[in-house]
Amino acid sequence: MTDLADCRDVETEVYQPAEDSRLLADAAIADLDSPSLALEVGTGSGYVAARIAAETGARVVGSDLNPHACAQARDRGVEAVRADLVGPFREEAFDAVVFNPPYLPTDPADERDDWMEVALSGGEDGLDVVEPFVASVGRVLAPGGAVYVLVSSLAGVDEVVELAAEEGFSAAALRDDSFPFETLTALKLVR
Repeated sequence: MTDLADCRDVETEVYQPAEDSRLLADAAIADLDSPSLALEVGTGSGYVAARIAAETGARVVGSDLNPHACAQARDRGVEAVRADLVGPFREEAFDAVVFNPPYLPTDPADERDDWMEVALSGGEDGLDVVEPFVASVGRVLAPGGAVYVLVSSLAGVDEVVELAAEEGFSAAALRDDSFPFETLTALKLVR
């Protein structure tokens, strides 16, 4: 289990770009083929959405449960709406959906009492947010679209690939980056 307090260098209400954000942005940008409309779920500061928009020319909408994140993403120039995963979006609306989910395995006794815990905590197995995302993202994905999701070895890449397969997606690892405590993988999911 991870102590969330150890993951914070600076107290903030919004998750700031780190290695995982850069890896996901780099992988999605390198793979995307002229998307017209993309969604970044859990946009945080808006870093990934802003990079995708700037480097692909796509219109990118950011969504986040955290109102402070929506405000910060808007300050970065990202159209941002407060939303829980893909709930408010219409069917087949997006050519691409990008998500850097909360994936740190955490003790269930830890309460989500602040926005950084919400941004980091993936529950006991690290998959508490990934599971409902994978189960619902297909609804908003346009035919031929792709989902880009960041997965940590702490949560389990194989487990996420299995969840995706159960929802009719095939998965391919686009990029990996290893650190002393985990390996991060940018997965591409397609139907």
